[in-house]
Amino acid sequence: MVNETLYKKIAEFTKLNNSTLVAVSKIKPAADVQKMYDMGQRDFGENYVQELVEKQAQLPADILWHFIGHLQSNKVKYIAPFVHLIQSVDSEKLLKEIDKQAAKNNRKINVLLQMHIAEEQTKFGFDEHELMNLDVNLYPNVHITGLMGMATFTEDKEKVKREFEQLQSFYKNFEDAKKIELNTLSMGMSEDYELAINCGSNMIRIGSLLFGKRS
Repeated sequence: MVNETLYKKIAEFTKLNNSTLVAVSKIKPAADVQKMYDMGQRDFGENYVQELVEKQAQLPADILWHFIGHLQSNKVKYIAPFVHLIQSVDSEKLLKEIDKQAAKNNRKINVLLQMHIAEEQTKFGFDEHELMNLDVNLYPNVHITGLMGMATFTEDKEKVKREFEQLQSFYKNFEDAKKIELNTLSMGMSEDYELAINCGSNMIRIGSLLFGKRS
């Protein structure tokens, strides 16, 4: 069930802050995506490859699909023909496969490099050392547009703020060090999106506030 009131509020907030709202529609029916599309939303995020492929085939062609979950290399080929942005690139192995599949589809695929900023070991991502040693020129069919990170799941807002600020600071350093132009810093979800935007995020990923809790 789409929460129209909250959607309008968050969409207006992101617009005022020059940010992009990615509506996370995982495990939600295509009908809910269509309803939000009809309200003007175009960026949608999915966590599972099969679900994304099925929805992409059913829904309007101008939807900008973001893959935001942990992506296995052997599944890149299924989304390579159409995905707008892969936000969760967490290894060089995955980068190589995206580059390979992009070439096969005669396109450049936009990606965000996922940086590990949280305390939880269950979250994926590069560390600062790995990112600084990454040769971005090895992947001609990949367009690295920015960074993504997920803060620790905690009630401690100061801790979350510090992690967001760490990522925002590294974003600038990475751009300067690699001499590439970045345009996307994706951080912030349902419970912390306002804090994330205040810390420099220009892309937020919102699911439960828009679509309701998942079973």
